[in-house]
Amino acid sequence: MEPRFHLFENEFGAKFAKRFAGAGMLLQKSSLPASTQELVALRTSQINGCGWCIDVHTKEAAAAGESAVRLNLVAAWRESTVFTEAEQAALAFAEEGTRLADAHQGVSDETWAQVRKHYDDDRIAALVALTALVNAANRLAVTVHQQGGSYEVGMLATAFN
Repeated sequence: MEPRFHLFENEFGAKFAKRFAGAGMLLQKSSLPASTQELVALRTSQINGCGWCIDVHTKEAAAAGESAVRLNLVAAWRESTVFTEAEQAALAFAEEGTRLADAHQGVSDETWAQVRKHYDDDRIAALVALTALVNAANRLAVTVHQQGGSYEVGMLATAFN
């Protein structure tokens, strides 16, 4: 599968990507733990089948010290013992916020209560924004067939500065 379009090489696409990346940089500065951000981004990308984003978030998480065991178990986090209750709440939120067509209510009251138990308002705002942003990034990359495998750690941070 070849990429259909190189969004970053188009004038409008590059401008959009720079602003989109700015939202991502804002999220990185939030109080939501960086490890939680990468786990949520990875799980969301797995659900959406975005090879590019899975590549990005797996490599960035590993470079930040995330263990291979935890990265390998993200897809089966419910059947794992390596995630904290707070991380499990964030992963459930990301799944339900991603699979909107599968659940007419979106994020369930039970999941929302678990998120509320573990995160303050600033972290919840970041979790909501992160889930939305990663879903949007997945849709961009999947639509243009941006393939995974070539990402190098730090590539996005340097591309849009």
